[in-house]
Amino acid sequence: QEQLVESGGGLVQAGGSLRLSCEASGRTYRSYSMGWFRQAPGKEREFVASINWSRIRTYYADSVKGRFTIARDNAKNTVYLQMNSLKPEDTAVYYCAADPRIITPITTALEAWGQGTLVTVST
Repeated sequence: QEQLVESGGGLVQAGGSLRLSCEASGRTYRSYSMGWFRQAPGKEREFVASINWSRIRTYYADSVKGRFTIARDNAKNTVYLQMNSLKPEDTAVYYCAADPRIITPITTALEAWGQGTLVTVST
């Protein structure tokens, strides 16, 4: 099974930006949809954004629309999440995921998950 490894998390002040990366260990997920999810302290894991294999179709959670952008570079087996105008409520562990089907805001069962990267937004 291929692995997904997230990076780019850290501490940032409110209003700042971070870019998360998720790199796959192989080429399998080039033809998969990729998504970002997050889990804040005391809360359930929630959908953030997703992108299909051709980069044509994207979905975003209402809470991040206009602030976050998902992108992918299939040649590098990598998906990105550019996060701008960060808010304290964005603090969470962010996970990337892959699935051969389209990932929507209500998708719960996915084929593969990364280990997560922590994003902390201070006031």
